[in-house]
Amino acid sequence: MRAEPLPSWVIPPPEGFTAEDLLRLPGLPPHTELIDGSFVFSRPQTRWPSRILQRLVNELDRQAPEGWRADREMTVRLSKRQAPEPDAVVVDAEAFQRAESLTYYLPEQVLLAVEAVSPESEERDRDTKPRKYAQAGIRHYWRFERAEGRTVAYLYELDPASRCYGLTGIHHEQLKTSVPFPFAMDLTSVSTRLG
Repeated sequence: MRAEPLPSWVIPPPEGFTAEDLLRLPGLPPHTELIDGSFVFSRPQTRWPSRILQRLVNELDRQAPEGWRADREMTVRLSKRQAPEPDAVVVDAEAFQRAESLTYYLPEQVLLAVEAVSPESEERDRDTKPRKYAQAGIRHYWRFERAEGRTVAYLYELDPASRCYGLTGIHHEQLKTSVPFPFAMDLTSVSTRLG
């Protein structure tokens, strides 16, 4: 068996890839992220993350106050060598509705970044990406996980002094919070519908 030739973009330059490379290189797989100057490729989503995210984005968009909109799977250009793709974001409505078809948001346009953890993304979603989001000044981070067949939500808020997230709540059946805006969602219906 012979290995297929590798595309040229697989080999990073000596200084690593940049956000510009991520945004301009043709042929990158969908949902490629840039973390610490390296490309990170994601596996196709399984049923649970896909369904929780669909429901969550709809609810976030519906419940967000005027001036904010929810979006899904868009790159956030944090810095020269950091351009992750949160599973969902709540962003400034002006950035959401801009006429030009940019493929990324800037951290100052993002109020909330959300990740739905899968086995393949566990370390990145629990450690690497939240640290990057906090250092870039994104004020809120939510992480959703599936434990024993149930959806669990972990909510974090940025401490501006340390530029680290502090845990503000763990929610098992009902997610109800007042920050970054009043929001409520039944977490049991996601698990029930999955069967």
